[in-house]
Amino acid sequence: MRSVRLIPTALGLATALALTATACGPTETPAADKPAGGASSSAPAADTGDGGADLTKDLADKLKKRGVDLEGWKNGEWKNWDRETWLREAEDFVNPVIEGLWDPARMQSAKSPEQTITTQAGASGTDPVPRPVQAQREKTPYHRNAAPVGKIFFDSPQGHMVCSGTIVKDPRRPGKSNLVWTAGHCVHAGKKGGWYRNITFVPSYNDLGKSPAALRNAKPHEVYPYGQYWADWAVTSGEWIKSGGTNQAWPYDYAVLHVKPQRGTKSLEETVGAALPVDFSAPAPARAGTIGAWGYPQAAPYNGVIMHKCLDRATRFTTAPATPVMYRIGCTMTAGSSGGGWFRVLPNGKTALVSNTSIGPAGRNGWLAGPQLG
Repeated sequence: MRSVRLIPTALGLATALALTATACGPTETPAADKPAGGASSSAPAADTGDGGADLTKDLADKLKKRGVDLEGWKNGEWKNWDRETWLREAEDFVNPVIEGLWDPARMQSAKSPEQTITTQAGASGTDPVPRPVQAQREKTPYHRNAAPVGKIFFDSPQGHMVCSGTIVKDPRRPGKSNLVWTAGHCVHAGKKGGWYRNITFVPSYNDLGKSPAALRNAKPHEVYPYGQYWADWAVTSGEWIKSGGTNQAWPYDYAVLHVKPQRGTKSLEETVGAALPVDFSAPAPARAGTIGAWGYPQAAPYNGVIMHKCLDRATRFTTAPATPVMYRIGCTMTAGSSGGGWFRVLPNGKTALVSNTSIGPAGRNGWLAGPQLG
């Protein structure tokens, strides 16, 4: 059986990822010392040496230039999704912290963006549809087995939404990264609009893998063991901003968030104890070997609160003529896993991020496709 052939490599990849957690676990820090929300919006962000304070000190002026009052925004003006005033250009991203907005109940009410594809015009660059690979639950606690992985929450015109994300290394700040990798459609509406709002990252969400019913009565530190990290800037591809949501844009469906440390000068990577390098020179699908995808699938038959993973050999997939080839793997994860990292073990034995979950087939769940970086 296909799954039998993949077991040795799959175990190696899973083990490599599990070994990335090196810091103290969240349960070793008193829960009372953990803030329930992001960094306070009433004071400048801590200067972590990567420009955090500079990026936030002029937030009110930046909003004012775009016709937005900061206090009005936090009091509900952010709910105005008028297309004429919706900030959409690359330099327009703003994400003021609204203290206490993302409480556990609001997180559980969030839905997943449906990103499916019904046609594939570029058949010459597409391999046969892979056999479905059943997604497996990640071992708990997540902070010891898949520490870089977490959930991304954001607001869109459709309501409260969720995606998945991965802590990645910052070459400018070795060991002190505040960067999170995800999908472009998790931060920007593409052709249909602009930047989403109230974007926050929760590493190791639901660390103990509680059921939805049990999670409703869980303490905040069980829901977000390391707290919440609001994004203070985001970047996605120009192709996604221009035409995201069309078949031509899916190969460019990726994004990076810079998040705010909760307090002091400790970075996200230092706090969680893990971050993965991004391999922009990953090989073509035929030479990529086994790839693992991690995330929190939300759409049925999943519930969005349990981390899952799939491991399969990469194949080629194209969405339109003359567009770059994407990776495709067999996987039963559904929407909600969007933005979750795809990893492979490098020749040196280290694990690196090589893609992220972007799209799946319409009407069924059996495979996922992600952009080939570089």
